[in-house]
Amino acid sequence: MANNPSSSVHKPTSETSSRCVTDGLTTAQKFEVIGYSLLEGMGASRFVTSSTFSVGDYDWNIMIYPDGMEEEDKACYVSVFLAVCDGATGVRVKYTFSLLEKDGRVSNLRSATRTFEPLASSWGWSKFIEKSKLQELLSRSDDCFTVRCVLTIIKKTRIEGAGSVIVPVPESNLRTHFANMLEDGEGVDVTFSVGGQLFGAHKYVLAARSSVLKAELFGQMKETTMKCIEIHDMEPAIFEALIHFIYTDSLPSNCDVDQDGALQHLLVAADRYGLDRLKAICEGMLCQRIDVQTVATTLACLGYLSSQDVLRAVKETDGFKHLATSCPWIIMDILDKLSEV
Repeated sequence: MANNPSSSVHKPTSETSSRCVTDGLTTAQKFEVIGYSLLEGMGASRFVTSSTFSVGDYDWNIMIYPDGMEEEDKACYVSVFLAVCDGATGVRVKYTFSLLEKDGRVSNLRSATRTFEPLASSWGWSKFIEKSKLQELLSRSDDCFTVRCVLTIIKKTRIEGAGSVIVPVPESNLRTHFANMLEDGEGVDVTFSVGGQLFGAHKYVLAARSSVLKAELFGQMKETTMKCIEIHDMEPAIFEALIHFIYTDSLPSNCDVDQDGALQHLLVAADRYGLDRLKAICEGMLCQRIDVQTVATTLACLGYLSSQDVLRAVKETDGFKHLATSCPWIIMDILDKLSEV
């Protein structure tokens, strides 16, 4: 039988392919510390924080603990941490910390990849650098140094086929557009007077974000006939931060909320206007700052209030009356605690 010539010919093997693509968004932030020796002695778990910086839709802070994060480390180590203070939870991040000397030399390079699950969570190194080594660096750099953080937000991995057409999708700029609309003031149709300062806004934006403002502007309580709505019992800086959050769902980068007092006032304002997300952010930041000193101060205040004469006098103050109106749940907590003192 004759051989079939085609039987000895190899047919080409069909082949397909795909690829795994993981995108990242990277930025670098420097946090300069001047006169570092004046910070020593703050105590374990006490920290200084950088200004807030944004990467994508997330806001971050660098936290430096001059006497360590843990009591056992305060004599020997300086701690450095990265904290997420705004944005969706569950973000996976690669971050690198390094120390920069005055002459540009780099030391103590540390890198890790973590998932920041809850809001106001932080990751870093409790033993970032030994105090003895840092003293050597400070002696060469006039008591100054800089912490540099390179942060990469790791986005979702996608699988692409060989024939896929890749169309780059720009980052969302919705927050930027609304921030510009607030700053430009174009089309504003309502004005608020707070502590003698005027703030313009757009009624429909306010109503969409706050049910309280919606009732004031369009409900039975509407004040649309007023050219200017006056806000009492609130500082202009707090109201400015509140309005910025309404438009952008984030705190302004130049907002001075580093002090506990400002955060407390912003928490009250968030509760007053039904902004639950802002209230949770403030609560998280305040809880993060609780330490032995602030707890002791709070207990002392509760002990002082436990006197009926003092409590009676406090109830007559404008501050207590405003707190009872804006945050009745806080009043209930205070009274419950006083019953236990």
